[in-house]
Amino acid sequence: MSTEVKVPTLGESVSEATIAKWFKNVGDAVRADEPLVELETDKVTVEVNAPSAGTLSEIVAAVGATVEVGAVLCLIGAAGAAAAKPAATAAPAPAPAPAKAAPAAAAAPAVMPSAKKIAADTGVDTAAIAGTGKDGRVTKGDVLAAGSAPAAAAPKPAAPSGPRAKADLEERVKMTRLRKTIAGRLKEAQNTAAMLTTFNEVDMTALFDLRNQYKDQFEKRHGTKLGFMSFFVKASVAALKDWPAVNAEIDGEDLVYKKYYDIGVAVGTPQGLVVPVLRGADALSFAGVEQGIANLGKKARDGKLSMEDLMGGTFTISNGGVYGSLMSTPILNTPQSGILGMHKVQQRPMVMPDGSIKARPMMYLALSYDHRIIDGREAVSFLVRVKECIEDPQRILLEM
Repeated sequence: MSTEVKVPTLGESVSEATIAKWFKNVGDAVRADEPLVELETDKVTVEVNAPSAGTLSEIVAAVGATVEVGAVLCLIGAAGAAAAKPAATAAPAPAPAPAKAAPAAAAAPAVMPSAKKIAADTGVDTAAIAGTGKDGRVTKGDVLAAGSAPAAAAPKPAAPSGPRAKADLEERVKMTRLRKTIAGRLKEAQNTAAMLTTFNEVDMTALFDLRNQYKDQFEKRHGTKLGFMSFFVKASVAALKDWPAVNAEIDGEDLVYKKYYDIGVAVGTPQGLVVPVLRGADALSFAGVEQGIANLGKKARDGKLSMEDLMGGTFTISNGGVYGSLMSTPILNTPQSGILGMHKVQQRPMVMPDGSIKARPMMYLALSYDHRIIDGREAVSFLVRVKECIEDPQRILLEM
């Protein structure tokens, strides 16, 4: 008797997924709880494990297929049971060609249009040419290199065909479900919110000095490194408490002011940008913030984020500075009304209060906000509050 493996519940508002990868082929032995297939949803990738040990007897949904919650993915039979379908259908890897296949049975190579014309003009047999183009296609250069065309056939060397050259250098890849979702959400933010960005700059000297003084003791005591993100998270929470509109959202004709502080931290992954949420940031210690961000970042890079990790969030912080960005205008993570953009720290000459000029480690800050709910005064004041907390970190501890 076979066991059906079905698409599990994927989370609130997520009803379907795409088959991203099969880890097993038909006929392979599987262990209980061993990963069988990777599903890609709008927000996360999910591994589906084997409910019992046995043999993978049939794969119902191939790579690239869209499947709904509850749909059958594959069948697991008793250990050693014969496979219901050949292994070639189980995974994207093609089955090897039979050794007895005669050379004459091989399909004729595909020929590019420009190559066909030259071959017709010069009498070259394209079937005898090994193509060097994409997927083994015979190109114009292959025909000319065959050496059978007389010089008179082409008195003037033809310039490489623009469209053909571009086609050979292009690769068409289907967008992943996550990438399509990211594109849709960013465009939705631009289309629905009255987005505006305000800028300021912050002197990182005091924060650098504080971090250098305590980073070794901090790591020894808490088992995590003391970075800059914990200070910016804490500074943002302090500013959100002072300017609650930045922590609010629009719901129809209502304004929803949130008195909790779940901070989204944007993380770049090979699959795209994700924003896991650090919950209850106001109640966390600096060590708690650093540990929470480190754990979420690792889960994001390993593709282990759950739907719960990505749900909700009242405000987002994006650190483009880790990639070298000097200044940017971040796009809102809807339905949130504000996002803080951090940037690269760079030494710049600054005029000090006494009139002297000194090189200081400066960072540009950007706050993108929804002008429908946040006025300019609130946005600018929010950013000034963050600046004050970073330039004088004791303010965070003293709540001043």
